Amino acid sequence: MMNKILVSALLIIISCGKTEKIVLETEPKDPIHKTLVDQNESQAARIWLEKSIKNYFNGNLGGLNHTMEEITTKEYYEYKTDATNVDMDVDGSLTEKEFHEKWKNQFNTKKAGIGVGFLISGQDWNKIEISKCRLISKGKNNFLFDVKLTDREYEAEYPIQVKVVKVKNQFFIADVLQD
Repeated sequence: MMNKILVSALLIIISCGKTEKIVLETEPKDPIHKTLVDQNESQAARIWLEKSIKNYFNGNLGGLNHTMEEITTKEYYEYKTDATNVDMDVDGSLTEKEFHEKWKNQFNTKKAGIGVGFLISGQDWNKIEISKCRLISKGKNNFLFDVKLTDREYEAEYPIQVKVVKVKNQFFIADVLQD
């Protein structure tokens, strides 16, 4: 009987201890803090994008597709692969009409960069540099950047717009608008 009383008393003492509930807000209510969070998110997305582009073009040529797959959403990767292979003599390639029909509801197929590579239209390059990366717009978890890639040796400039999305605290390229 004494053991039951001791155990009960101990449980009462433990349960009466002060507990604090920590609440983390995902969206700040104060407009000033919200602006700072938005700027930090946008800046983080821009830094990630610039680093990813540099790593992509400085990577080993045999691993480029794998690298592209790692930095893009699955849907965009499939879309861009289809766009690159339009009217080519490879398994699964689509005609231009089939491509537009397949993807017209998810992407602006007129800006897909049909028949050209990921991020740049040139097949060869020496050293791709980012000469501009400016935020155009921001949504809840997406960012649209105006980007200009340059290759001084080939005297080439590649103006593009890149949509970056944030999924589970990771950034991915969700679309590249190419002319």
